[in-house]
Amino acid sequence: MEKVLKPMSGYLALLICLLLFIASAYLFITGTTAENIGTTILGAACFVVFFFFMKGLMIIQPNHSRVLNFFGKYVGTVKDNGLFFINPLYSSQKMSLRSENLQGQTLKVNDKMGNPIEIAVVMVWKVGDTYKAAFDVERYSDFVKMQSEAAVRHLAMSFPYDNLEDDHAPITLREGGDKINSILEQELTDRLSKAGIIIQEARISHLAYASEIAGAMLQRQQATAIVAARTKIVEGAVGMVDLALKKLSEENIVELDDERKAAMVSNLMVVLCGEKAAQPILNAGTLYN
Repeated sequence: MEKVLKPMSGYLALLICLLLFIASAYLFITGTTAENIGTTILGAACFVVFFFFMKGLMIIQPNHSRVLNFFGKYVGTVKDNGLFFINPLYSSQKMSLRSENLQGQTLKVNDKMGNPIEIAVVMVWKVGDTYKAAFDVERYSDFVKMQSEAAVRHLAMSFPYDNLEDDHAPITLREGGDKINSILEQELTDRLSKAGIIIQEARISHLAYASEIAGAMLQRQQATAIVAARTKIVEGAVGMVDLALKKLSEENIVELDDERKAAMVSNLMVVLCGEKAAQPILNAGTLYN
């Protein structure tokens, strides 16, 4: 479990280091000039103490941290920025706390219906628990890459690309939008929490059918769109024909028998449902000629 430390300021230790360095240089030079072995040894001792104190000085940049160990035992994590002094016997591991982007590679997987698709995601993440990131996984950056790929594959196999084959699918990859992204974020959070990683945002950046079926699926989508449009046209045309017949009957404009009504309906349907404008033909004779 992560433990945050508050070490002492390093400015006093830095001042002591400077004094020790000056004293060691002075004593060493004086002892060498006067051929005084004791003074030379004292100067060397001051230099050793100086080096020992310097090893305990630590500078932490903003949004960085240091994970401290004492002979293999976790001591704590320093997250404050500035100059600090710690036990010189501590070993430290640098760790960034800044947000990082990961642009995943385009993966070719099968969706829920078995269709090969191409999918890629972009995510923003950062280290939240330094203890887990440092000790629970081997290399947390590689762990993020591998687990994000596994999460994307699982997401793609859990939902159909669209509802062409599954009309009752509540969520599809193509139309899921924010809900799909929310499911992706939760999937990544569950997988990466063991490494102390926080997922700040995850979005699908690329989604398409695989090249080998893209042409066929495009034709299928076009055909579905044409059928849907034709259905709307026919529904509208039937309503207009029904309205026309009712108006003619209510206004007593003309009396039509069943045969003439059938002919009128046929002509109106051709005019209303045709792809091109109909050419009008004037009837100069009677209604029945």
